[in-house]
Amino acid sequence: MWRRTVFLLSQRRFSSETEVPSLYSFLRPSIFALRRDPDPPPPKPQDPPSQTLSVDGQAALETTLQSSIHGNDIDEAWKSFKTLTSSACFPSKPLTNSLISYLSSFTDTHNLKRAFASVVFLLEKNPKLLEHRTIETLLIAMKHANTANPAFALVKCMFKNRFFMPFDLWGDTLVEISRKNGRFEAFLCVFNENCRICLDEKLHFMRPNLAACNAALEGCCRELESVSDAESVVETMSVLGIRPDECSFGFLAYLYALKGLEEKINELRDLMSGFGLVNKKTFLSNLISGYVRSGNLDSVSETILLNLSVDGEGPNFSNASFCEVVKGFLQNGSIKDLANLIIRAPNLEAQSVMAEQSVGYGIVCACVDLGFLDKAHSILDEMKRSGLFYWAWGLCANFESLLDMREARIPDLQVSYLTIMTGLTENNRPELMAAFLDEVVEDPRVEVGTHDWNSIIHAFCKAGRVEDARRTFRRMIFLQFVPNDQTYLSLINGYVAADKYFNVLMLWNEVKRRVAADGDKRFKLEHNLVDAFLYALVKGGFFDAVMQVVEKSQEMKIFVDK
Repeated sequence: MWRRTVFLLSQRRFSSETEVPSLYSFLRPSIFALRRDPDPPPPKPQDPPSQTLSVDGQAALETTLQSSIHGNDIDEAWKSFKTLTSSACFPSKPLTNSLISYLSSFTDTHNLKRAFASVVFLLEKNPKLLEHRTIETLLIAMKHANTANPAFALVKCMFKNRFFMPFDLWGDTLVEISRKNGRFEAFLCVFNENCRICLDEKLHFMRPNLAACNAALEGCCRELESVSDAESVVETMSVLGIRPDECSFGFLAYLYALKGLEEKINELRDLMSGFGLVNKKTFLSNLISGYVRSGNLDSVSETILLNLSVDGEGPNFSNASFCEVVKGFLQNGSIKDLANLIIRAPNLEAQSVMAEQSVGYGIVCACVDLGFLDKAHSILDEMKRSGLFYWAWGLCANFESLLDMREARIPDLQVSYLTIMTGLTENNRPELMAAFLDEVVEDPRVEVGTHDWNSIIHAFCKAGRVEDARRTFRRMIFLQFVPNDQTYLSLINGYVAADKYFNVLMLWNEVKRRVAADGDKRFKLEHNLVDAFLYALVKGGFFDAVMQVVEKSQEMKIFVDK
């Protein structure tokens, strides 16, 4: 694949008539809907009549636009902009970008539509007025508002009007949007067009990064399950000189295993060696996953045993892989086959491999982790009943001992968790705290609460790593942990220290929605949190939001020193 030198990238271009809405027709609600519902075709939009403005009239409107933005009068600002553009006039470049950024800061659908309309209009009429960072800001706002359709439409409009931005300013945002909304096909379409432009126009700054290529590859392999589409992405990576990693090979391994393409799997193994990729865990995990998905359990066993015969190591298999193996075999009622796999494995494992790193122990412990304690003991019983009784007896005794130890450790896991988290906190290692929490957050034996997430967020903010703190916060919400005052206070302090006042505004919009929620258990503002928001928003110049905080505080009878 990567050795080929000839590659024909798709020449399909986007149709502006069907895919990119105009300034006026986009205002129908469907473009901002989370799902595209069938709509009757809208009437053909008519451009508003053009009016001529005098120089003084134009200057007066620009002054009004500027003062409206500063005074947080969003409707008046939008009215001034529409009047200018309908008269074939454009505000200055700084003023134009200030308006779009201002509209994007509200993240409500109505104002995002206005920002979107402004950008589309300018892309078609006067793209030189647009700054790359402004469009990046709008796309990020769309990501937070969970509006996928307009985000993809905006990038397509950029391509159509030859407004080419560095991939790093928009690509990762679209990857996140596509993952969140299950819009992989839309992302792949944009990805392919971007790569075509990058090659045809020789624009190196539009070269996608490896993460985006892997996102496209993952979608082709795991969602579309299309060999041709996946190999097309591989060819694109080859032509662009993007070196694959373990994840790239892992996604292909899953697809080829699913389709039963053994020759291609062997080719992948050779290519991994050629690229010097020695970590096989990701590759093997995906390979096993593909075989399990296809119901090819014989190949699952062969893959595990082949790896042992070559490397003699069980650690190449992750706990997640062993869990997939167990579920695959148990769903097909093959406890006997699973027991036979455990019996055959020690013959191939290196003598240096510890018992707790063996394949047998991994499988037995996966049964425990999945809550199949009875199945674990059934597997051991099956081993004892096998034709290799005398040989297997010592092995069974060993695994029974390990299983008893594993079960005995269950009540102590919470204590161990607290000890580890305390040690990492005292040593200021928030990245290890986050990684460890991610490992145990779904383990029913560990009680994880909001305070655990708060500790990590506070530690990241204290270290000035606000982006890591923000990602931890998003992960916390995704896993349905409820933020409290301390969560928001840590984030506000971190953002203020980093001069990221727009992030404070976004945080206030989220808190405002929580405060407005119905029910007796709705989130209530505390005095310290109100003071923190007021300080940050005043310092950032977001006075409209400041008044919103004051109004909400008065509703909740919290004293505010105006």
